[in-house]
Amino acid sequence: MDANTPAPAASFEPESVLKSDVFSRVTLGRLGPATVVERDVGPTPVWSRPLAHLLAWHERRALRRLAGLEGVPQLVAADRTHLYRSWLSGVPLHIAQPTGDTAFFREAKRRLHALHRRGVVHNDLAKQQNWLRLADGTPALIDFQLASVFRRRGKLFRVLAYEDLRHLLKHKRRYCPDALTPRERAVLARKSLPTRIWMATGKRVYNTVTRDLFSWSDGEGGHDRLREYGARLEERLEAHPNVARAVVASYPYPRHGAGLYAFVETHGAADPAELQSWCRESLGAPGTPDLVQPVDALPETADGAPRRDLLTLVARNLLDDLDASEADATARDRVRRIAAGRLNLSDRTFSAGDPSRQT
Repeated sequence: MDANTPAPAASFEPESVLKSDVFSRVTLGRLGPATVVERDVGPTPVWSRPLAHLLAWHERRALRRLAGLEGVPQLVAADRTHLYRSWLSGVPLHIAQPTGDTAFFREAKRRLHALHRRGVVHNDLAKQQNWLRLADGTPALIDFQLASVFRRRGKLFRVLAYEDLRHLLKHKRRYCPDALTPRERAVLARKSLPTRIWMATGKRVYNTVTRDLFSWSDGEGGHDRLREYGARLEERLEAHPNVARAVVASYPYPRHGAGLYAFVETHGAADPAELQSWCRESLGAPGTPDLVQPVDALPETADGAPRRDLLTLVARNLLDDLDASEADATARDRVRRIAAGRLNLSDRTFSAGDPSRQT
């Protein structure tokens, strides 16, 4: 199908909702023989519709410029309210956590430079969710709603491209700090002037609008709460006579902050409310899990350790990423049964949408 010709939405067969907010609903499904991702701006509220169309236009324009480039989605088709792009099977960076994988970041830098050579800057690479680790271990970039397309590489292009690179290097510093070159460290130490102005003025307003008015959330703050209470919470749960093992993950609240999600492998019957009270007695309210899901068996690695990466995907309702994760048949079967009874359904609702399209 030609990406420049309209694609009838009626021919799209939805499978699962990946994300929904006041600007679009993003759904995985099939368009003819192809597995694609649909961005639908049709059911958005009237007050957000102009910006929703603008964001979709930005993505469509960028993907057309990037046609044929590896490591980015390919535009399959588009019409006035729908955009269809190819599905990239991968795991978000914050879930994949490529610690020590210098080859990943070397290739990520190469692919980012290739994107810039096409005259495109992403503008949203600070989010780990916009970097994927594909099934073959290579990087990919997604979500081009904020991307800019340039005919010439003028001053503004160079500033924005510099910030794209700086954000990639921040991720490299998190996962491969010893691999940073002196030049890369210099880039990290020097923010561009527009960025310094933005950090001092506009970012606070942006956060207020996106988190409080638009109800966006990227899970910020979840790592700190998990780091502070995760190990102690697992230890407390495993001290309960009905709990054999426990794994705690974080998930984003609808507006801001993050919750703690406990998966507990039980010896027998276990009441989630009673387990929450058990934790509260020792750790107080901040260390009490928001959600407790008893399970028959946790997915494991070959040496018997719990598969925290798979359980984190379930906690954050990123079910589309489970198929891209490496797991043996037993672990995959266990995590699918856990996912079927998951307690966080936050990406399944879209207040402005058509209930008949929800899954």
